[in-house]
Amino acid sequence: MTTAIDTITDVNRIHSKQLMKRVTKVIALGVLLNPLNSSMISVALFDIRSSFGIPISTVTWLITCFYLTATVGQPLMGKLADLFGARLIFSIGVGLVIGSSILSIWAPSLGWLLFYRVLQALGTTSAYPAGLAIIRSLSPENRNNNSSASSLGLISITSNVMAAFGPTLGGLLVTNIGWKAIFWINIPVAVIVLLLTWIFIPKDKKNLTIKRNEIFKIIDIPGIILFSSMLISLTLFLSLLKNSFQWWLLIFSVLFAIVLVLRESKIDKPFIDVKMLVTNIRLVFVFLQFTGLNVVFYALFFGLPMWLDQVKGYNPQIAGFIMLPFAGLGVLVTPIAVRIIQRSSYRPVIIIGSFVLVIGTLLLLLLDPKTSVITILIVAAIMGIPNGLNNLGLSTAMYSNTLPEETGVASGLFQTCRSIGSILSTSLLGMTFGGSVTTSGLHIIAFIAAIISTGLLAISLSRKFM
Repeated sequence: MTTAIDTITDVNRIHSKQLMKRVTKVIALGVLLNPLNSSMISVALFDIRSSFGIPISTVTWLITCFYLTATVGQPLMGKLADLFGARLIFSIGVGLVIGSSILSIWAPSLGWLLFYRVLQALGTTSAYPAGLAIIRSLSPENRNNNSSASSLGLISITSNVMAAFGPTLGGLLVTNIGWKAIFWINIPVAVIVLLLTWIFIPKDKKNLTIKRNEIFKIIDIPGIILFSSMLISLTLFLSLLKNSFQWWLLIFSVLFAIVLVLRESKIDKPFIDVKMLVTNIRLVFVFLQFTGLNVVFYALFFGLPMWLDQVKGYNPQIAGFIMLPFAGLGVLVTPIAVRIIQRSSYRPVIIIGSFVLVIGTLLLLLLDPKTSVITILIVAAIMGIPNGLNNLGLSTAMYSNTLPEETGVASGLFQTCRSIGSILSTSLLGMTFGGSVTTSGLHIIAFIAAIISTGLLAISLSRKFM
């Protein structure tokens, strides 16, 4: 017999699910701003160069500064979300996107445009860590089950797959309107996200009545500086690796890392909880797997179109069409991954994804100048499957192995692993292709990717690490 209490409970459960769906859609729309702005700029570089009258080697800093800021900014914004409230940091981030996009349109020089790109990167990087912290705040009891898989699935599509469509959208905007259009497009989207945030996302429960002299006790400024210095020097070292071995940058990075670990392990409220990472071995291996996954993904995402252009002789439009399955399959398999996680756990999804990744990277060794378009499309489609499976599986693993109060910073570190993976991939491309793109170079990249993929599969099969 149904009681009034049961009826009220059912109503609350339905309302909670509806609220979660609305909130997830708002967060996903906010997360979309980061991959789009990191990828749309690639097709606008030549127009920006012409507009300011500068060499292409200088204008590429618009990409570099964005990735550098994102690498450091994601865990920083995640930590601020944990401390001061995820909704607040999410809103501030969206506001930064609006302001920086408006200023970028009227930038008087490249120097100012670089500064505005830094602000834009900082704003867009807040969405993912703050968004996951918001979801956790709505379902704090769901750390060890998979009820949030559908929310993570939608966010995974926007954060991990939609970057592939950025150049297509950017190309349309730049061709028909001009390079400033890639900044104009942010404004209506960000305004809508901000309005929906105020309407649908519940207010933070954080106590913001903090005295001025207590801020430096709550925010670990030295830890943030050390972490930022370590990542910036490491990122610059990796970025310059294809041209020269700047050993001093690597030494600085290691020194900053040592001092960071020593300091953060001794204070009460560290920026990076070293003790937590030491005791949470599964979370550490999630970070390592996500880094490796992105090395493989971006090496092929950037390398295969270069090979199609230089070796096969396809124009950019045809090469883009061939790469569509690479991105499209990731979108299509994500809902399947959600169902598997809901019925079982994230582990089978990661195992299947890693196995397919090994197969896909090995199939790349079969490509040569005489390979048919159909065969290349099939290989690209196979490579797209783990893009959807592993991204969602690893994001769910990170979410499940993180304490509620550390969701923001853990999510930020998770995205930092993506940035490091992408930078490693560009270094690999630079060293392998060198002055020219060749089939043998593609095979070397495929072989290295297969080794990394095999390592990812071995980790996913171990119950100790997953």
